Amino acid sequence: MEHNHHNHTNHVAHGMSHGSASEYLRRFWIVTFLLIPLVFTNEMVTESLGIGRLPYAQVIGFGIATIIFGFSLVFFQHAWHEIKSHKYGMMTLVSLAVGSGYLFSVASTFIPALLVEFYLEISTLIWVLLFGHYLEAKSSGAAGDALSEVAKLLPKKAHRLTDGKEVDVDIENLREGDVAVVKPGEKIPADGVITKGSANVNESHISGESKPVEKKEGMSVIAGAICLDGSLTIKLSRVGEHSTVGQIQKLIEQAGKTKPRSQKIADKASAVLTFVAAITALGTLLVWTLVIGEPFVFAITLAITVLVIACPHALGLAIPTVTTITTSLAVKNGFFIKDLSKIETIRKADYVVFDKTGTLTLGEFGVTEIVSVDEPDKDKILSITASLEQHSSHIIGQSILKYAREQQSTLSEINNFQNIAGQGIRAEIDGREYFVGNERLLKEVDLKFEAPKNIAGTIVFVADREMVLGYIVLSDEIKQSSYDAVKELHLMNIKVAILTGDNERVAKSVSDELGIDDYFANVLPEDKYSRIKELQQQGNVVIMVGDGVNDAPALTQADAGIAIGAGTDVAVESGDVILTQNNPQDIVRLIKLSKKVYTKMIQNLVWALGYNIVAIPAAAGVFAHTFFFGGFFLRPEIGALIMSLSTVIVVINAMTLKRVKL
Repeated sequence: MEHNHHNHTNHVAHGMSHGSASEYLRRFWIVTFLLIPLVFTNEMVTESLGIGRLPYAQVIGFGIATIIFGFSLVFFQHAWHEIKSHKYGMMTLVSLAVGSGYLFSVASTFIPALLVEFYLEISTLIWVLLFGHYLEAKSSGAAGDALSEVAKLLPKKAHRLTDGKEVDVDIENLREGDVAVVKPGEKIPADGVITKGSANVNESHISGESKPVEKKEGMSVIAGAICLDGSLTIKLSRVGEHSTVGQIQKLIEQAGKTKPRSQKIADKASAVLTFVAAITALGTLLVWTLVIGEPFVFAITLAITVLVIACPHALGLAIPTVTTITTSLAVKNGFFIKDLSKIETIRKADYVVFDKTGTLTLGEFGVTEIVSVDEPDKDKILSITASLEQHSSHIIGQSILKYAREQQSTLSEINNFQNIAGQGIRAEIDGREYFVGNERLLKEVDLKFEAPKNIAGTIVFVADREMVLGYIVLSDEIKQSSYDAVKELHLMNIKVAILTGDNERVAKSVSDELGIDDYFANVLPEDKYSRIKELQQQGNVVIMVGDGVNDAPALTQADAGIAIGAGTDVAVESGDVILTQNNPQDIVRLIKLSKKVYTKMIQNLVWALGYNIVAIPAAAGVFAHTFFFGGFFLRPEIGALIMSLSTVIVVINAMTLKRVKL
C-alpha cells in the first residue's frame, strides 16, 4: 500500500529504524557489555577509584571503542538519508559528533601531543542512542496493509456453474459473465445480478446500513455481501479490481497519498541544533586560534567537545520515551495508537465525525417502540406478533421474537401459517385470523391506514381482518455511552457530525436525539471521504471514527482515523488509532491522553534544548574569560556527565505519564 511505503521512507529520513526493535535491543546489550571494560580505561575513572592508569589503557580503549563505533554505523546510514533529502536532523548531528569524537580520539591515541580522548563519552553516546532507537522502533513498529485486509472480505473460493455442475474455483479465476451459486451464510464472490433464488442479504460492509436487504431475481448484489437465508444463482458482472470492494481498495490508496503528515518537532529542533553546533564548533576553533591565540590542539579539543556535548542525547530520547509509555498507557485504556505522530493532530481536533451504524448506535436491529391503534394492550400486540413470527426466518421477525422473549411475553399456538412474499405473514390464533407485515400487506388485505410519516425506523403492522391493531417500530438503538461522549466533546469545544448511509429521517432523529452539530445522510461509501475532505477544506482538523469497510477511505483521508476494533479488519488497518472496545467515550479519553502526552513531549523538548543552550556555549569556552565564572571550562567528561543527567531527567519526566488518569 502506498502510504505505508511512504511512511517508511519518511521514518528513515527521520532517523527511524531500518532494523526491528529487537535488532536495536541486541546491539544495545552488546554495547552495554563492552562498556564495562571501557570504563576502566578512562583516566578520570581510575583516578577517582584510586587505581593507577592501567597498562595499555589507550590501546585497549581504542580497540573496544572501535568495536562500539561499528555499531553506530547505522546512524551514519540515516544521516546520509537526511543529507540526501536536505532534511538535516538528529542523525546528521549524532554522526557528526560520533564521527569527529571517534576520529579525534584515535588521533589522540597515536599523537601524544593531543590532549583528550573521548572514547568513553562517544561510546556512552552510542549506547544511549541505541536504546533511544530501540524505544522508538518499539513504539512505532505497528503499521499494517489495508489492501490485503480488503481482500479478506471476499471468499477464497466460489461455486462456479459449469455445464450445470457446481465447480469450486479460486476467486481469482472468476471472469465477467460467469455464473456462481451462493449458499446461505456464504459471501458473494463478485458484483452481479441474481438469475435465480431470493434471500436476505447483509450489505452493511458497504452501505453501513444495519438492516438486511431483501434480494430476488433480477436484482443486483455486491461482492463481499453475506447471503443470510436462501440460495442465489448470480451472473457476475464486475470481478476483481472492478468490483465494489476493488474500488474501495483504490480509494484507500488515493487517500493514503493525500494524507496530511505533521513533522515531528524534535526533528526540526535537531536540524537547528545541527547547524548551531557545527557553526559553534567552527567558531570556537577560529576564535581560540586566530583571535585569542591559543594553540590549535587546545582549540580543536574545545571544538570537538562542543560537538559531543551538543549531541542531543536527551533530545533523542525526549520523544521516544514518551511515546513508548503512551503506547502502553493507551493499551491499558482500550486503544492502540498505530501512528504516533498523530498525537499532535488528535490534540488539535475540532471536528469528530462518527459513522453512525455500530459506532454511535448498537448496529443491531431492535424494537424501539410499540404503538397501539385499536388494541389498547401493547403486550397483546407484541404477543400476537411474536407468536406469528415464531415460524418466520425473516431477520425482522427474529428481532421481534428476541425482544418478546426478553419481555417474557406469552406466545400462543398458531394454525394455518402462511408466508406472503415481500409483504409479511398471516396465521390464526384461537380461530381468529391475524396479519403481521409491511404497508403493502395492509393494501393486500384492503385495510385503510395512514402510516405515520415521522418515524425513523422500520414499521411492522399488526392487524386482523377488520382493522389495524397497532404497530411495532424497529430501529438501530443508540448506545448509552454515545450521549456522554457527545456531551464531553462539546465541553472540549469539539464539534460532532455523523455520516451514514441511512436516510435523512433516521440520520436526523439520531442527530437530534444526541444533540449533534451536523449530519450527512444517504452517503455512499465513495462519498464518505469527500465529505471529510469538505470539512478539512473549511479549515477543520477532522477525526473520523468508523468500523466498516466503507469507512476505510474516509479513515485514511481524515487528519486522524479511529477504527473501532470490533468492526472489520479493513477499518482497523486503515485507522491510525484502534479502539478495542466499541465505546464512543474512548474518543474523549484518547483526545485527553493526546493533550497530556503532547504537554510531556513539549516539556521534554524544552528541557533537552535548554540543556544544549547552556552546554554548547560553556563547552565553547564562552565563560572562560568572564569574571563571574572565573576561567570556567566545561570539560568533556563533565559535559558528558551533565548530558547523561539531562537524559535521565527526560526519562523520569516521561515516566510520570504512567500515573495519568483518563
